[in-house]
Amino acid sequence: MKVYNTDQIKNFALLGNSGSGKTTLAEAMLFEGKVIERRGEVENKNTVSDHTDIEHENSSSVFASVLYAEFNDKKLNFIDCPGADDFSNGAVAALCVADTALIILNAQNGVEVGTEIHNRHLENAKKGAVIAINQLDHDKANFDKAIEQAKERISKNIAIVQYPVNEGTGYNAMIDVLLMKQYNFIDGKVEVTDVPADQKDKAEGLRAELIEKAAENDEKLMEVFFDKGTLTEDEIRQGITKGLVKSGIIPVVCVSAKKNFGVARMMEFLSNVLPSPNEMPAVKDEAGNDIKCDPKGPAAAFVFKSSIEQHIGEINFFKVMSGEITEGMDIVNATTQSKDRLSQIFVVAGKNRVKVPKMVAGDIGATVKLKGVKTSQTLTAPNANIKFNKIPFPEPKFRTAIKTINESDDEKMGEALNRMNMEDPTLIVEYSKELKQILLYGQGEYHLNILKWHLDNIYKIPTEFLAPRIPY
Repeated sequence: MKVYNTDQIKNFALLGNSGSGKTTLAEAMLFEGKVIERRGEVENKNTVSDHTDIEHENSSSVFASVLYAEFNDKKLNFIDCPGADDFSNGAVAALCVADTALIILNAQNGVEVGTEIHNRHLENAKKGAVIAINQLDHDKANFDKAIEQAKERISKNIAIVQYPVNEGTGYNAMIDVLLMKQYNFIDGKVEVTDVPADQKDKAEGLRAELIEKAAENDEKLMEVFFDKGTLTEDEIRQGITKGLVKSGIIPVVCVSAKKNFGVARMMEFLSNVLPSPNEMPAVKDEAGNDIKCDPKGPAAAFVFKSSIEQHIGEINFFKVMSGEITEGMDIVNATTQSKDRLSQIFVVAGKNRVKVPKMVAGDIGATVKLKGVKTSQTLTAPNANIKFNKIPFPEPKFRTAIKTINESDDEKMGEALNRMNMEDPTLIVEYSKELKQILLYGQGEYHLNILKWHLDNIYKIPTEFLAPRIPY
């Protein structure tokens, strides 16, 4: 795999309510990006993103999955985030390294509770977004209602780039107002035609709105707009990019992820308009210094996710925040001051890894066999003197006490809980001497039930939950 330059990289998080189709859309993008030769399905438990036993059992995402696709001579790094609030750690961590988000709306349900929760995380991270309205082939799909709800609950800065011609079970065509073309999906192929006469007025009206919203985000483009009354395709794209950097515009595109309708065109749009990491504002480190995403700067990477895989051990996922990271490079853990060496670095798609010789500023990858490296830690070249702020994970909302059925398993359970905390920092373990109990804190009952499932099924440690005692 080639090494991509910073300006060829696009990083975004996949956000949305459970059931909106994030994992199915991710699978379609992996297919279009030639990462996989055949698309898996959530129902068949063979998708790249949801690859763990618990995700197969629940048919929904539990862990954020790091993915990539090569498209249009760009590298799209995207993170499929769980839709349930109990696993919001995935979205919060993803938004610390993603430059934008792709919000997936289910065309029949519009903006759901999970969508609003993810949107709050997006606003806290001060990142822009594109909306993809999915499942337009459902018999109860309602594009206009979804747009209305998005304007009410997400942002007033909605700008329609694509709209369906015939939503519902017969959905097979959409209008792209940026290109002023109709996309027809026939027998697995795409036919691009001019906008038909009966759609011309609607398309031109929406294009005028798109041009105006794109121009609002850049003074030079506003001058061009006032002078000529319009913008070229490239100027519209420039305005959208500027708007995404400062959350001044939310473009809307159409897809049917299950049927792979519109996914390639969406990826083309994303590769053209999403800001590259070096177009984003500089990130402040703990000392308050601005760290620019510059490949010529000092080498620094931020670990946003850690996990443990059988036969491999610990895997640390990172974003190169500055400089270049190379295979065999000596590094310093800025948090612990311990020294280590990057024996191997990979680009990743779920549990699939491709070894690469180096990564430049803005890219996302993974490494293995580092000693004691955890989520929220900074890895730098010696003497770089950079340390990034920790990820602001949400505070716990639910607690319970836990004990082993067999006391002989106490030590094993302690080790298992520490490993699970490493993978999910929102899962907090407290050994209360006062109550003489082990207390678990999490984001909800479902969150802690998933933990118990792992203890019972993966670690083979029978446990039970108890009500926490009351201190006197």
